[in-house]
Amino acid sequence: MLKWCLAACVVSWAGVAAAQVEVSMTYLRLDDRAPPTLSDIDPDPADLGIAGARLGLTDNQTTGQFLNHNYKLIEIDAATPETLLAAAVGTTGLVLVEGSADAVLAIADALPDALVFNVSAAEDRLRNDDCRANLLHTAPSFAMRADALAQFLMTKRWTDVALVSGAADSDLAFADALRASANKFGLKMRGDAPWGFTGDIRRSTTDEVPSFTQRLGDFDMLLVADEIHDFGRYLNYNTWEPRPVGGSEGLTPVAWSPAVEQWGAEQLQSRFRDSAGRGMRPIDYSAWAAIRAIGEAVTRTDSADLSILRDYMLGDVFTLAGFKGRPLSFRTWNGQLRQPIPLVDARAVVATAPLEGFLHPVTELDTLGGDRPESTCTAFGD
Repeated sequence: MLKWCLAACVVSWAGVAAAQVEVSMTYLRLDDRAPPTLSDIDPDPADLGIAGARLGLTDNQTTGQFLNHNYKLIEIDAATPETLLAAAVGTTGLVLVEGSADAVLAIADALPDALVFNVSAAEDRLRNDDCRANLLHTAPSFAMRADALAQFLMTKRWTDVALVSGAADSDLAFADALRASANKFGLKMRGDAPWGFTGDIRRSTTDEVPSFTQRLGDFDMLLVADEIHDFGRYLNYNTWEPRPVGGSEGLTPVAWSPAVEQWGAEQLQSRFRDSAGRGMRPIDYSAWAAIRAIGEAVTRTDSADLSILRDYMLGDVFTLAGFKGRPLSFRTWNGQLRQPIPLVDARAVVATAPLEGFLHPVTELDTLGGDRPESTCTAFGD
């Protein structure tokens, strides 16, 4: 009997070994660094984004070793969108992209047989007219971030706002989202002006900013669309009337912040600090979430087949524990990962959206960003 059991165990183990699941992921990063700004006090770390993916890989491997799932991550950096696209050609399987909206879209189009995860580009067009069936988004959209801030303002009854926006493409896209959110939630836009100073504002802040903001009228909060962090930091404490600043600076809606500590987040923060030697930034979190979403889908389906993984991630039963107090899931109409949005300053979480009182028939998370009836995405056929 003992000999029979040993033989059966050997056969059983051999069968498990033969069923090993190989999961290969590629991280494509446009490493062009941020454009020059007035201050270099907080430069982007060299491992921005990829550090989150590496932690996600470690997490997947921890679970995978018990299930005979083997994960590997290939990292590819390029200095220009053209060289990144050239490096991407021929890539198959699971692909994460950290880059501009145009770079993400070009790679999704160049790799129709891959499942691509956008971990950086917040532009809403990627979730609407420029959506792709093979493109999922773990980075929150500009609309999600803007709606989170608008909910906070409505809760505070700070209903009068003014807007200052920069000239970068990301600034203009975020400014559009802020205007749309103001209209959606009933905020009154008292002033709206582009940032037009070309000199060194560091030397003339106290002279220029008060008169500039005085022309915007009376408002409860000054909204700032400055996604490249060029001028927004100089608006704090220099407005004509003593008013808070929010948006790209001041009270900032983000995917993640080192200040997030609730719901077990300190455990994730600690592990990230141990592995990367710094705090976890929004793109790090989005990359980690993409890797973990893949890991969760592989674990539940015992498969690395792209169509199986995509169907599962877009299905009703998929959830991801993201240390944000609610299970995360993908929207079936555009591939966007639903997630709460922390509103933070430099050292604390002020609030987390969706806020109490903003209701939805399916999930309150869909009060952030474009909901199904508003979507112009047709690629998902939902």
